[in-house]
Amino acid sequence: MSSCDVNGYKDLSLKIKNKLGLEKSPVAIKLVLKEEDIPEGISKIDKNVRHCEMVQMAAQGSTFYATAEEQSCKGGAGAIGLMEPPEKVKSGEMYYSLGRFSSLGSAKRTVDAIPKIDPIMKAIIYAPLETAPFDPDVVVVICNPKQAMQLAQAMVYTLGGRFEADFAGIQSICGDAVAGPYTTKRPNITLGCNGSRKFAGIKSDDVIVGMNGENIGCVVNALEAL
Repeated sequence: MSSCDVNGYKDLSLKIKNKLGLEKSPVAIKLVLKEEDIPEGISKIDKNVRHCEMVQMAAQGSTFYATAEEQSCKGGAGAIGLMEPPEKVKSGEMYYSLGRFSSLGSAKRTVDAIPKIDPIMKAIIYAPLETAPFDPDVVVVICNPKQAMQLAQAMVYTLGGRFEADFAGIQSICGDAVAGPYTTKRPNITLGCNGSRKFAGIKSDDVIVGMNGENIGCVVNALEAL
């Protein structure tokens, strides 16, 4: 959509939920450079939790914004542009120390490949898509594999081609589902990570789809045509 239209997003969200049979709402995400750019009426979250938990909260109906201070996972906050990632995350040391990689080198190569937004953002806004009072930069959908398949089919419906999923099992909802679509302008599907499954309640049969907000209308049109 070219401009913010609350009723329009309500309609798009309901169509996505009904067509796919989603239990939760698609999540609208907006990155803002200045705190004064946050729409009136949206409050700051009153607790410190992880970005993946915030996405889950928005999928269940909450609307709020968060700065780096409220992000308890600083690696995630670094991926979505709220701060410079901690040195132990940037070097790969943290993931190597957790036994996720056979060497520091393999950890560093993986971390270097994770999408990251330049650390210039002041805040990130989370809302269910149907009530978002802003144009989302990214729309995140928590769904099952069949529903993700239907979204992938919708994304290639008009122009054809192949859907390419890009993930490594770490920084999934921050790097894969938000930073990736934001920086590359391409959608992505990710399988979650240990952190999102442990802290955000991502179920064993959940996958996460991140899409560009400006293309969401085209995706819905394709879903309806299929």
